[in-house]
Amino acid sequence: MQRFLLIFSVLCSTFFCAQIRLNLIPYPQKVEFLKGEFIIPKSLKLDENLPKKETAYFKKHTAGMFTFNYGKKDEGVHLVNSLFPPQPASDRQKEKYSIDISAKEIVITSNTDQGYFLALQTLIQLFSQYKDSGKIPAMKIEDEPKFAWRGMHLDVSRHFFTVEEVKQYIDYLAMYKLNTFHWHLTDDQGWRIEIKKYPKLTQIGSKRKESMIGAYVDNTFDGKPYGPYFYTQEQIKDVVKYAEERHITIVPEIEMPGHALAALSAYPELACTKGPFEPATKWGVFDDVFCPKDETFKFLENVLDEVIKLFPSKYIHIGGDECPKTRWKECAHCQELIKKNNLKDENGLQSYFIHRIEKYVNSKGRKIIGWDEILEGGLAPNAAVMSWTGIKGGVEAAKSGHFAVMTPGSYCYFDHYQGDPATEPNAFGGFTPLDKVYSYNPIPEELNVQEAKYILGVQANLWTEYILDFKQVQYMIFPRLLALSEVGWGTSDPKNYKEFESRVINEFKTLDKLGVNYAKSIYNVSGKVIPFKNGVAYELSTSQNPKGIRYTLDGKAPSANSPSYQNPVPVSNSLTIKSAYFENGQLKSAVSSQDFTISKTTGKTISLEEQPSENYSFGGSFTLVDGIIGNQRQLGKTWLGFQGKDVVATIDFGEKTSFSEVYFNTLDNKGSWIHFAKSAQVFISDNGTDFKMIKEIGKEDILSVNGKIKVNVGNQNSRYIKVKIENAGIIPSGNPGADSKAWLFVDEIGAN
Repeated sequence: MQRFLLIFSVLCSTFFCAQIRLNLIPYPQKVEFLKGEFIIPKSLKLDENLPKKETAYFKKHTAGMFTFNYGKKDEGVHLVNSLFPPQPASDRQKEKYSIDISAKEIVITSNTDQGYFLALQTLIQLFSQYKDSGKIPAMKIEDEPKFAWRGMHLDVSRHFFTVEEVKQYIDYLAMYKLNTFHWHLTDDQGWRIEIKKYPKLTQIGSKRKESMIGAYVDNTFDGKPYGPYFYTQEQIKDVVKYAEERHITIVPEIEMPGHALAALSAYPELACTKGPFEPATKWGVFDDVFCPKDETFKFLENVLDEVIKLFPSKYIHIGGDECPKTRWKECAHCQELIKKNNLKDENGLQSYFIHRIEKYVNSKGRKIIGWDEILEGGLAPNAAVMSWTGIKGGVEAAKSGHFAVMTPGSYCYFDHYQGDPATEPNAFGGFTPLDKVYSYNPIPEELNVQEAKYILGVQANLWTEYILDFKQVQYMIFPRLLALSEVGWGTSDPKNYKEFESRVINEFKTLDKLGVNYAKSIYNVSGKVIPFKNGVAYELSTSQNPKGIRYTLDGKAPSANSPSYQNPVPVSNSLTIKSAYFENGQLKSAVSSQDFTISKTTGKTISLEEQPSENYSFGGSFTLVDGIIGNQRQLGKTWLGFQGKDVVATIDFGEKTSFSEVYFNTLDNKGSWIHFAKSAQVFISDNGTDFKMIKEIGKEDILSVNGKIKVNVGNQNSRYIKVKIENAGIIPSGNPGADSKAWLFVDEIGAN
């Protein structure tokens, strides 16, 4: 009997340990639960030889839990640190650590102070999880990151944030084991770093006469001077030191050759034309850029000299994105430079520009990194690429032996909406909810094992055109930063997203204590349109108990007495579905609302000849027949975006169907390179192969109805309908993004 009880006890203990899931973010690589418990003392005794700066950080962040005193290892010390056997000093090895928790003590083992610091972050979370029970299960944690670069970006040019706010931002990164802060310091709308050799950069370039407000399509301005706002060199030194104490590298970005209006406002002689210029008051891309002449390069070299002295990072970010070639095409000096250096075209001139800057930065012992447009015309020899327009730039870089940081807009742009746009603050556009961030794999499938070694890691970006204050910064990065953290650490598992979601909800307690204004979109009811019996149904979900969802079909706000959601709601006619989450009869979420406009194409089979950009592809081709008309003021999940491509959509009714009207919408938002369609044609077919055109819509017709196309096509009766919507093509001179491929946005394609 005693033997049976012993076996039963061991089995129960094993089962109990298997059920424990630590509330840690990012989750460690390996956790092994052991016998026993560490009783959390009222006074924690620390080894007197612990690294001082990191231990001071730990004491500050656990001060409310217990008091501290110091002692020697043989005096019953609770927290000690030791070293791993000597290993290669790779970036990942520097961040490796283990934690052994027994009944007597907690032993941290690491190679470096950085590894020790990361262990402390884990320990802080463990103490927070178990402080109420007063004891931590005995365990051994073995941990190290998968990726060496785990970054967050912050744009301070469109909207400025104080030194204290930047330090808070850095603290958030440290809490969740991110190690790189990408500081976007210059752009068209503001120059934010003091350069002593060129004082007019901050005297003139750090302020603008007003700012665009509201949605871009409204084209409205606040009429209020903005600035002067910038960081002095002393302030930057302070921030760099603050980050170093948290083992975070700051990578500064000085934009070139484009996004240069703030600099050109101060020193117009660096442009291809005489100006005058002023810092931009609206968002977007502008034609006036740095002219690649000797005085420009001397200016940039002098600027970089001061930047390099301030920032000890291995990489200096030089931008390189969205550089229109309009001025270069019209500039005699630029054209002569192209001929003199046997360059193919203006793309070759951009490559010449980047090569020349890289050579100078390399001479200072540093390397450059730039957005993936630095690939245009050929990549500089030692440059690294930050792949933002998709994964293509990262793939191309890695295959050619260059390092890359993956930051594709479709997964890593935190200025996108994270919930229903109708209930969210105004955002840039796109739809990047928490689960999508969590699903990202930074290693592209196209790379083999050797090529994958060139992927340094992952980064998320926060552009601040529509982010007016730091509270909104918090809202946009949380909780998505938590998903990024686990992706970068290499322990994310999209198949177990719900388990991660539960840890996020638990982590909200910590964010509440810190006063963080995080997004609560995770609590809201989200909806997804799915095919259903030759039509569509609306599938509702929530991070809470789905039985708490209440909904209505009459456009009225739901109450605790409204129907309880059980299964996807069939939608057979035009209506408005409103939904919300209730707990014990009380409303616990925002009310979500979705309008449906049902036509004869709704829910039918659709195919596209060209696929949308991954940044704007939510729902895929089905988005064009899901019964939802896109909001022209919000580029959320209801639109598909195509850069430089026509939309050719073929819809199969399933049988011959009569109709006399066809409709669809396109957008015009030139500041974001989005242009109305050039033309459109409607075709019909009975066999899906032989099509006859029945209607053509010209550019003037599209402009006259502001892109909201609804045309009479006569009495038709066919099984297939094809709609070809022609992209505007290359953006003409005088427009933002001139000479680049235009974007075409399309929503629902309907027929009645």
